[in-house]
Amino acid sequence: MLLEVENVVKQYSGHLALDGVSLSVPNETIYGLLGPNGAGKTTLIRIINCITAPDSGEVRLNGKRIRPEDVRLIGYLPEERGLYKKMKVGEQALYLARLKGMSKQDALKALKYWFEKFEIQAWWNKKVEELSKGMAQKVQFITTILHNPELLIFDEPFSGFDPVNTALLKNEILELRDKGATIIFSTHNMSSVEELCENISLVNRSKIMLQGNVADIRASHTTHTFNIRSTSAIDTNLFEVIEQKEDKKGTFESKIKKNPELKNNDLLKELMKQTEIIAFEEILPSMNDIFIETVRATGASVDEIEANSTSED
Repeated sequence: MLLEVENVVKQYSGHLALDGVSLSVPNETIYGLLGPNGAGKTTLIRIINCITAPDSGEVRLNGKRIRPEDVRLIGYLPEERGLYKKMKVGEQALYLARLKGMSKQDALKALKYWFEKFEIQAWWNKKVEELSKGMAQKVQFITTILHNPELLIFDEPFSGFDPVNTALLKNEILELRDKGATIIFSTHNMSSVEELCENISLVNRSKIMLQGNVADIRASHTTHTFNIRSTSAIDTNLFEVIEQKEDKKGTFESKIKKNPELKNNDLLKELMKQTEIIAFEEILPSMNDIFIETVRATGASVDEIEANSTSED
């Protein structure tokens, strides 16, 4: 494991921000850190970055207790962006690279590569205050990854981006993982979680409420419903037909719910006795549905949940 958080507790003036939080982030993966505002995500990220220390518990990087000097191995893109508005883009990017321990020569070479890749060479002498939110976001993304850190932490990285630039950044994040980076991805956007993350931890009210592999979590929340396309109508006491309609081509589209004890293979065998199956798909709940269900179970209001989750880019 690249990063291990073990039983971390943090309290501020009577407010328990983290209550025995533990998680393990495997090497070369994208790990989702989820939860509504105020859940404790930002506190945990600040502890990982050695900005603050836990009251108890431990954070380990590469098997060793994390120290302030290990921050050079981390790249952090905060939700609240931190570029200096009066500084020129190139000057600032170079300054931040030097803070991460890069030589001026290496930093300029890396910046040239990324500015050309993102087609933003013309921004070098612009002040940050002259850039749009999305433009500034690109610059800060570059400064976050420039020193090739082992661990990247992205907090709502797509904020301020249109769909084209969001897709661009997603591809870059996937490429960084493929090249060996380990990424913590904190977001409210559940469709991005399904698309990018292998594993997740969902934090709510200072505790881990849900944790594990995304595919396994979705499968464990199955509602035993299926979409079926067939050449004729279907009906049996082994399942409930929720909806069924015939299209213009004479094929039938059905939504059914099976008995939980009935195995999927046995369901398919039963259907094949009745008709020719064109398509057979289990309907698994989205991560957005699971997020809402999990947070609601802790007593959060519908308004709180809807304010902190979205399934759209």
